[in-house]
Amino acid sequence: MNKLTKLYKAISALLRKPYLLNNVINDNSEWQKYVKQKFGQNNPLPVVEIADLMKNNEENIKPYAFLDGGCLITDLALLRALARRTKNCDYFEIGTWRGESVANVSEVASSCYTLNLCQKDIKDAGYSEKYLKEYGTLSRGLENIIHLRGDSVNFDFAGLNKKFDLIFIDGDHHFEMVRNDSQRVFSHLVHDDSIVVWHDYAYNPETIRYEVFAGIMDGVPKGLHQHLYYVSNTLCAIFSKKPLKSKAFITPIHPEKIFDVNLKILPKED
Repeated sequence: MNKLTKLYKAISALLRKPYLLNNVINDNSEWQKYVKQKFGQNNPLPVVEIADLMKNNEENIKPYAFLDGGCLITDLALLRALARRTKNCDYFEIGTWRGESVANVSEVASSCYTLNLCQKDIKDAGYSEKYLKEYGTLSRGLENIIHLRGDSVNFDFAGLNKKFDLIFIDGDHHFEMVRNDSQRVFSHLVHDDSIVVWHDYAYNPETIRYEVFAGIMDGVPKGLHQHLYYVSNTLCAIFSKKPLKSKAFITPIHPEKIFDVNLKILPKED
């Protein structure tokens, strides 16, 4: 079959079934090609060991719901450990959901801001009343958390008149929104020593999510790309100007370290 015949059949298939275009656009290998072609990035980000970012190799994660849309335990341990690195840490996040991440960080940070879509935008997107009630269920009532409502596309970040020590980007994970959130964070919220963390840079600790990777690379100023890393055993990429020991990302990964997890179920306070 020659190339023209293949192209004709592909176009015919898309005309008959337009939804197939989503499979092409969202294919992980296509985004991998995009990153390689645009940025010459043949490999994933260099890896920083999570143990190198945690004091005493220990964090107590609370609250944790083990429900859809949340973080890995190691993701939350990373955020808490990074917040501890700055005295009186000011924390900002995009994407509140149940409030699990901001509630964890609030125990070790001075002030926490969390931004989520307003209820009207969530309703307009087709979500149920039950979904709306879940927003911030784990973070409401905590005194050092400020809940903000708005769309990160047009939210007035400059109006906050504040820079943050630790910023967690965990909103919409499609390319355009990762790029938007990254651009706006670096334009308005970052100071010289800020650390920025992106959730879902990876599907799992051994598989990179290249659409998010592409959004990060497009959203972060090119002159700062050398400060981007992936944190082992998490789903997170980070930006830090402070030199970090790193190594190449190679899979499969041999478990050079293991974790001791003590599980305790707590009653939910209403």
